[in-house]
Amino acid sequence: MVDRAQIEDLLTRYYYNFGKAGDRNFGAFYADDAEMILGTTSYKGRAAIEGAYKALSTADIPQRKSFSFNILMTNPLIVVHGSTATARLIFTEIVIDKQGDAPRILTQGKEFDNLVKVNGEWRIAKRQILGAEQAAPSDWKE
Repeated sequence: MVDRAQIEDLLTRYYYNFGKAGDRNFGAFYADDAEMILGTTSYKGRAAIEGAYKALSTADIPQRKSFSFNILMTNPLIVVHGSTATARLIFTEIVIDKQGDAPRILTQGKEFDNLVKVNGEWRIAKRQILGAEQAAPSDWKE
């Protein structure tokens, strides 16, 4: 149960980084040889993943213009296999456009992660993000 709690904490901290200034580098959550797949685009290696997040940090996207941006991580299903693990969850992006406005859902999707323990700490080895309507990846195994 300790490993499962550590993984859930890692993923929660990861999502807390979105929309926040001065937080930890997203690359620190990944193993050196990790892969991140967003839709049909794949980023391989920590440097490529960090580059993808850096590009997002300057992109003209609705989240950057909002008063508040948060991501809810729900229904995490985490299975530990010794020094590897899998995690699947639902994420929901919520924005508040201006102070006093009601929150609204921007998007919702699914995340499928493979994790590995590196020097005693859990890291993401592969992260795949899909739309809410999409099924699990064909190679997904819990």
